[in-house]
Amino acid sequence: MKKFAVSEIRNAGIFGHGGDGKTSLAEAILFDTGVSNRLGSVDEGSSLMDYDQEEIHRKITISSSLAHCEWNKHKLNLIDTPGFANFIADARACMRVVDGAVIVVGANSGVKVQTETVWEYAQEFEVPVLIYISKMDMERADFQKAVDDIKKSLSSIPCIPVQLPLGTEAEFRGVVDLIQMKAYLFKDDFSGKFELSEVPAELSDEAAKRREQMIETLVETDDQMMEKYLEEGDLNQEDCYFCLKKGLIERTFAPILCGASTRNMGIQPLLDMVVMGFPSPQEREPVRGKNAKTGEVEEREAKEDGPFSAFVFKTIADPYAGKLTVFRVYSGMMNPDSTVHNATKKVKERIGQIYALEGKKQKPLGLAMAGDIIAVAKLKETTTGDTFCDEKNPILFEPTKLSLPIISFALTPKSKGDEDKITSALVRLSEEDPTISLGRDEQTGQVLLSGMGQVHVEVTLDKLKRKFGVAVDLSTPKVPYKETIRMAQKGVIYRHKKQTGGRGQFAEVHFDISPLGHGAGYEFENALTGMNVPRNFVPAVQKGIAEAMQGGVLAGYPVVDFKVRFYDGKSHEVDSSEMAFKIAAIMALKKGLREANPVLLEPIMEIEVTVPEDNMGDIIGDLNSRRGKVLGVDAKGNHQVIKAHVPMAEVLKYAPGLNSMTGGRGQFSLALSHYEEVPSHLSERIVAQSQKEE
Repeated sequence: MKKFAVSEIRNAGIFGHGGDGKTSLAEAILFDTGVSNRLGSVDEGSSLMDYDQEEIHRKITISSSLAHCEWNKHKLNLIDTPGFANFIADARACMRVVDGAVIVVGANSGVKVQTETVWEYAQEFEVPVLIYISKMDMERADFQKAVDDIKKSLSSIPCIPVQLPLGTEAEFRGVVDLIQMKAYLFKDDFSGKFELSEVPAELSDEAAKRREQMIETLVETDDQMMEKYLEEGDLNQEDCYFCLKKGLIERTFAPILCGASTRNMGIQPLLDMVVMGFPSPQEREPVRGKNAKTGEVEEREAKEDGPFSAFVFKTIADPYAGKLTVFRVYSGMMNPDSTVHNATKKVKERIGQIYALEGKKQKPLGLAMAGDIIAVAKLKETTTGDTFCDEKNPILFEPTKLSLPIISFALTPKSKGDEDKITSALVRLSEEDPTISLGRDEQTGQVLLSGMGQVHVEVTLDKLKRKFGVAVDLSTPKVPYKETIRMAQKGVIYRHKKQTGGRGQFAEVHFDISPLGHGAGYEFENALTGMNVPRNFVPAVQKGIAEAMQGGVLAGYPVVDFKVRFYDGKSHEVDSSEMAFKIAAIMALKKGLREANPVLLEPIMEIEVTVPEDNMGDIIGDLNSRRGKVLGVDAKGNHQVIKAHVPMAEVLKYAPGLNSMTGGRGQFSLALSHYEEVPSHLSERIVAQSQKEE
């Protein structure tokens, strides 16, 4: 492969809501740049980028895929990212490592939920943005309506059209470039070939008006250009490109282009804009990290002769190459068959062959340098979020924060003996997708799989079965209720006496049992005086209490927030034993708990729900109906963040309900807050159900 200078590299990601044509755009780019010899199709399952079996079956992008190509003597590293909410965390990880984002908006649908999400990601990581209005050839395509929607919904910086469409729906045939004031007329044979001609007469007035509006935005990036425009009333093509690039790099506006990817129309002008307008790695701000030894903030510039540094943003479980580790090189160079320092794990990794990815294919490289996005195979210790660096110049980049899972299911293997296989397989899948969370509830004993939505979990189980041959059943997790007491019970006495011939069993314990505050746990007080109970039996009493408190007297849930004061008892020289005192302690505690007004406690979750302002009333009403207590509401851009406490039992299946109420525009996060007493009418039902299950 030809070696490119750092200034000739462009790292671009394609982002947007699922179904708006991101992968179709990527396929057209790869065809027009000669990487593929046919125009891949998502609908036909012939896409180079959506190659996974689940992606082909579902016709959606599930995991980001990479490719590289050349255009106008520049190297373009391209990342096609997922756009559905269940997989959008992958897009965020990719946004961090690109130098420019092409955000795709459907001409027939406008700005949708995840369009806004990836726009926010671009602002978070300070990434320049081009907006591409796709599907101009589809029914109900409306360029102006899409532009108005973009300006309304993505309003943090101006979004300005730099093109106009020639025709719409089935009559779409090209674009008018407002900088050149030329028309691109594309052949309707999927070849991408076009003729450059004058602006059609019927569009000349509209194009002139739009050009003036565009230039008024462009000149705001540079004072000299503003003066020139005020003096001359116009800018030439070279001046427009200067302002355009400066505005993109400084992120003062986002240009809007359009096209029809599946018919290969409008792609080449977009490629020209990407190469001309997006910054090279050298034109971005130096990346910051902390010195791995001193903790001081350091910077790395995109220079070939600088100290080596790279960030791992993705891991791919490839069935043939094994684990592929994908990373962005920020500075320096790396050769095949070398050793790098993993600053996160504090280990050395042996690098074999270096690859450039082309969908599912790997193309060997002889060298990797600043600006490259590459992959290596079969690293032992490295995982997503790790930093590679020169050991003599150590730096540590902050890992990308992962979204917290929003839905959990209990897993049961369909075949006995598969429990260990499930765990090991899901650990490997979580290397590829860190948003998968696997755990075991210590109280209920259930194995829990958590993810970003039901589709996310289903896709994970499809992979589990296809790649590892393990099939499982899903069920709603059990709620980890607990029990406690409301009142103190003094003088609880229990005598354990058993005589069956030979040596008998005898022990008597005297307890005071009292409630403690919420969250206090359990407390044991040894208040023995005199010698009625030998002190060597005290540990046995404690063991008995510890065992008994694991299954309360109401519904068998663990007992918390209480104190046992062991103040007296009786023993027998021959028949007393540790086992006898343990049994006596178990029975005494159960007796005391029954007499101390036991109650059921339920876990209360702290929930943050982010929704458009229009949905706020419905969401608050719904949370109230779920026995929630709203703690407050804060503004976040065009959205409202509702904070509340709500019982876990009421939000085990909250995700589908929130999607329904907000049209998919709502997001939420959950964390355990505390335990509270269950209302009596619900407690009776839970106790009855528990007794029935037993």
